[in-house]
Amino acid sequence: MASLALTSAVNLRLRPNPSQKPRISITQSLQFTQTSLKTTNLGKSLNLGGKRLNLEKSRRVIVKTSASASASSPAIVPQQQPPWQGAAMKPLIASIATGVILWFIPAPAGVTKNAWQLLAIFLATIVGIITQPLPLGAVALMGLGACVLTKTLTFAAAFSAFGDPIPWLIALAFFFARGFIKTGLGNRIAYQFVKLFGSSSLGLGYSLVFSEALLAPAIPSVSARAGGIFLPLVKSLCVACGSNAGDGTEHKLGSWLMLTCFQTSVISSSMFLTAMAANPLSANLTLSTINQTIGWMDWAKAAIVPGLVSLIVVPLLLYIIYPPTVKSSPDAPRLAKERLEKMGPMSKNEIIMAGTLLLTVGLWVFGGALKVDAVTAAILGLSVLLVTGVVTWKECLGEAVAWDTLTWFAALIAMASYLNKYGLISWFSETVVKVVGGLGLSWQLSFGILVLLYFYSHYFFASGAAHIGAMFTAFLSVASALGTPPYLGALVLSFLSNLMGGITHYGIGSAPVFYGANYVPLAKWWGYGFVCSVVNLIIWLGVGGIWWKAIGLW
Repeated sequence: MASLALTSAVNLRLRPNPSQKPRISITQSLQFTQTSLKTTNLGKSLNLGGKRLNLEKSRRVIVKTSASASASSPAIVPQQQPPWQGAAMKPLIASIATGVILWFIPAPAGVTKNAWQLLAIFLATIVGIITQPLPLGAVALMGLGACVLTKTLTFAAAFSAFGDPIPWLIALAFFFARGFIKTGLGNRIAYQFVKLFGSSSLGLGYSLVFSEALLAPAIPSVSARAGGIFLPLVKSLCVACGSNAGDGTEHKLGSWLMLTCFQTSVISSSMFLTAMAANPLSANLTLSTINQTIGWMDWAKAAIVPGLVSLIVVPLLLYIIYPPTVKSSPDAPRLAKERLEKMGPMSKNEIIMAGTLLLTVGLWVFGGALKVDAVTAAILGLSVLLVTGVVTWKECLGEAVAWDTLTWFAALIAMASYLNKYGLISWFSETVVKVVGGLGLSWQLSFGILVLLYFYSHYFFASGAAHIGAMFTAFLSVASALGTPPYLGALVLSFLSNLMGGITHYGIGSAPVFYGANYVPLAKWWGYGFVCSVVNLIIWLGVGGIWWKAIGLW
């Protein structure tokens, strides 16, 4: 290009003044450096009309011609900076500010310094989990780090909940779901459901809701029911209907179905004494507090009417306020039948997966008699899948959601349990008791206030058992002292100890399971959780109150 420019300059008789020094701009100097070697040699050897151009002249011509060439060259495009992959700063600042402000507020009388500081870190972590400056596991790990750094908790105490069986049971549930979907067994069962109930999304939802309720009294772990059985099935149904997490199709079916199955899992857990692991604890505390026994039939009889009403109303409510975009599909049963025919008979891996699932569920049902707990049964089932190659360990390691959920759920359990051990929860219970007892209200109004405080204080708990152990006895004692029929008070608090798990994504064992599927944003999860909690309270205290009056509980 330089030689062409030079030839053009000579032909046009562009002869610079020998006395005039060339002026080189920055742009020209860039062009000059690119062409200097070739053009200098060319200037030395070029001969035009028998006259050799001297080196000085050739250099001057090159400078002029390079300037004209650079004028037409494209501008240099600066490299784009890579996107920021760190924390979102505003949510991070909000989270830290919450903890710092509470940290420096003087602790109330009766609250130890350690308890108050742990509360500050716990609330800062909760704000971080809500606003998500980083993934949930990272936020929770930073909370534990703050506990250890400030000497609020020892390292062993901060990470103690990683030895708790519930977070591990939830993680194992995700590994089961991987095998369920990988083998095709999940699709097979999903197509069977669609074939029978799939002409409408609402019908499909109700079929899952009542299936889970039928299994509830036989499987005493809501985490096992949700994670080991219904999460894989619901995910398969969503995928079969073209609703996937993360690709913009969540609202086709998955968002509504996940939220519905979760909210109804807390209802079914409240309907039977054996439907949730912490329910027998409520019965034991009732016996020690008021010396009355809650039997299996007593519990079921009192809960059956409000429970059935909730199971009918809540899915319909969510269908109205958080509807799936695909509401009816008349051709779905026919298409599902065709898919089943194409799938043919069950494969070897499907048979192994089905057998392992039956073995695990059997141990969950009869584990009490066999002295095999839920997490041990799940580990045994996963071991079978690993040995047979149905699921590989590499696939388990690749389940990022499982490990993330394990991290943040264990972190919250640890902080919440030490809030109780440090005496903060007992101080809160005693303060509430004194305030409500001094209002001089009727037992109905006093009990209503106690119920609301007991229910919504669950925002500070990551375990129903921890909440029951910390507050059940104190609230039942005060309710009885204020005139509430003791047996009625015990039953209501027992039912609410399950229903309150629906307000957050960490309040009960099934919450991290369904939330971890990533179909529902956190803000909507909490928002609709609060709405459902209000509806459940109205049903259980309103319809339930009428039913309990009819059967003579008050």
